[in-house]
Amino acid sequence: MSKKRFPIKATFLTVVLGLALVAAGCGGGDDNGATGSEDVTGSLSIVAIWGGTEQESFQAVIDGFTELYPNVTVQYTSGGDNTPQLLSTAVEGGNPPDIAAVGQPGLMKDFVDKGALQPLDDLEGAVVDNFGQSIADVGSVDGTLYGIMFKGANKSTVWYNVASFDDAGVSAPETWDDLQSTATTLGDSGISAYSIGGADGWTLTDLFENIYIRTAGAEKYDQLASHEIPWTDQSVKDALAEMAKVVGDYAVIAGGKDGALQTDFTTSVSNVLTDSPKAAMVIEGDFVPGVVETTLQPETGYNVFTFPSIGGSAPAVVGGGDFFVEFKSSPAATAFMEYLTTPEAAEIWAARGGFSSPNKNVDASVYPDALTEATASGLAEAETFRFDLSDLQPSAFGGTVGQGLFKLFPDFVANPSDIDGITQQMEDEAQKAFG
Repeated sequence: MSKKRFPIKATFLTVVLGLALVAAGCGGGDDNGATGSEDVTGSLSIVAIWGGTEQESFQAVIDGFTELYPNVTVQYTSGGDNTPQLLSTAVEGGNPPDIAAVGQPGLMKDFVDKGALQPLDDLEGAVVDNFGQSIADVGSVDGTLYGIMFKGANKSTVWYNVASFDDAGVSAPETWDDLQSTATTLGDSGISAYSIGGADGWTLTDLFENIYIRTAGAEKYDQLASHEIPWTDQSVKDALAEMAKVVGDYAVIAGGKDGALQTDFTTSVSNVLTDSPKAAMVIEGDFVPGVVETTLQPETGYNVFTFPSIGGSAPAVVGGGDFFVEFKSSPAATAFMEYLTTPEAAEIWAARGGFSSPNKNVDASVYPDALTEATASGLAEAETFRFDLSDLQPSAFGGTVGQGLFKLFPDFVANPSDIDGITQQMEDEAQKAFG
């Protein structure tokens, strides 16, 4: 692959041979870590956000489980973007599913505070062995493990249409200033630089977080995530000023201001990953290629570069992930949660694409192409990694459609000059959420 077009560090994930059994209940004599039993019976209800091709891939993971546990039936329901609200309502009504995947540690903590989740003490060793202590920590509340991060995401990536870059005579930028000049050159060549999915507010929080960790640093990032500093802090204002160079420059956005605010995430991707692009770049995570069907081929049709350095900032990865939590304890639920800690469960989805596993024992050769393998490597090997900041917030502030940050960042796109006003609104909402 061309280094010019793919400056992400392309060293591969570590392949661990002779993997030990991941947990005490798995049984002996099987080197692959995933074992089953006909003795476990029952039925499971599982809720997660995934629909479409992602639902098909997760169903394949479920099928792998039921092959191991043939006397367990599993019913999966996609909650879509409303999954947090659906789960919160179910918990309040006393009828949650057996198991669910949540993308916000803040929401997981809400459920723990309500006494709704089962602790996963017996799986802590397996989680640390397969995912590492940092992942176990993010899945823990007050030192107790409640969540298994099954699906990860490297959100510090920018995807681009190769033909659009070639036609404009530009290459993948490595610095923030280079990105701005690249956007201008692309516009001069007749193609919008960016496709912004601002109708889904989380795409904008992702952009802010990548800018903030590069302008403010990891320590400030942690302080803002825990509300130790206010959203009116100068570091937030500085990051928003940089963000405005992208979302406030309507001339280089597909559809201009209205396009930035009315385009949903899926459409923002399809605008770029096509042979008739409306924009050259979409700034989002490693899951971008799995969102839409495209005739373009990896590397030759579309490619990716690491989110650029700002002012000489050190490399950093902002990531997200989906944590499986257990609402109702049963032998079948325990078996499924244990299954999710194994590399074999992750490899089923990894082989299908649109998936990065934080499980360090996954065989990297199962990823379907070099781009997916390398972005997954970026997630696993990041020296500075921080979890998606909005997902660490109380759900009402950082994880609910039409509320909190998911409303205020689109408001900022609509009026990027009023940084003082929007940061005050953010701080007001944060104070309500944190209490």
